[in-house]
This record gives sequence, C-alpha cells and structure tokens, in this order.
Amino acid sequence: MKNIFYLSILSLILISCSSSNQNQSSNETEIIGSGTLENGKKVQIVVGDTNNEQVWIDYIKAHNDRDLDKIAEINADDWEGYTADGSVVKGNEAHIEILDNWFKTASPKWEIKWMIANAAENEEGVTVQWLTTGNDYTDVDENGNEIFEHNVHDVQFVDGKIKRINVYSRAKAQESAEFSY
Repeated sequence: MKNIFYLSILSLILISCSSSNQNQSSNETEIIGSGTLENGKKVQIVVGDTNNEQVWIDYIKAHNDRDLDKIAEINADDWEGYTADGSVVKGNEAHIEILDNWFKTASPKWEIKWMIANAAENEEGVTVQWLTTGNDYTDVDENGNEIFEHNVHDVQFVDGKIKRINVYSRAKAQESAEFSY
C-alpha cells in the first residue's frame, strides 16, 4: 500500500513536469502584443526566435571592434537602416562605407542592456522575426565632450541575417533639465 502511494505521488510529479514543459514549448506562439500594419490590418505579435539574440550580440561586438567584414557578413545584401534623426541608408555596401568613414573619426561603443525576441505577420501574411533591444551608446564629440544615449534598436531578421534596423534614441537623463515633450 505504501509503495502504491509513493508510485502515485511520483506519477503525479512526472505528469506535472511533463505538462509544464509542454506549456513552455508552446510559448513560441504565445501572443505578447498587437500591432497595426501600414495597410491598417491588425496583427498579433508573438514570441520570436531567441536565437537572433546571439546574432545581435555578435553584431554589436563587431561594431565595437570596428570589424567591418563581420558586420557585412551579418547584414543582408538589401540591408536598411532608419536612424532617430530620420536618416535612411539602404544596402549593405552603403552601410559599410558609412561605418568605415565614421569609425575613422569617432569611437562609438554600444552596450546591450536588454533584448526581446518577437514576430508578427507582414502585409503578405509571412511571419517576420524581430528583436527589440535596449542599448547604451557612448562616444566623444569633436570638442571632447562625452556623448551618452539610450538607444532602442528594432531589428528585423531574414534567414539569420539583419535586414532592417530602426533606431530610436533618448538622451541621458538629467534631473536638472527642464521637462518637455
């Protein structure tokens, strides 16, 4: 009787663990938000591919190391970049040329603070992988003054390559600064 009791408890524990693991693997399609496409269609945002986090880590390391070959390797050929000031760059070659010139005159560095993998359907109904990241950006301007910004990069991945980056920026917090929108 005692053995049956212990066997029943053990079975219950194993079934509970199995159910828990099934729930964790089904999180890939868990709805975490929603969005509206340019055509007005509402879409669900779901958990994305967390493997893209390592690609982003490698990408930021390549930027900090000024490794243009590695950056070009991670970029898709039709790479697009949209910066916080409204600038747009299209094409892997154009991106690498801009970085090469920038790295010759500046010392930008990024530190990854957080990452969220997400995915959603595009206008054609194809699921697109994104990684939304928070990164601290530092540099020194031409007068020797420190530059510090909090950046959010919304990064689109296609076939393991970075296709598009949208950059949003906020200056370093200053409690003495006057508040404004």
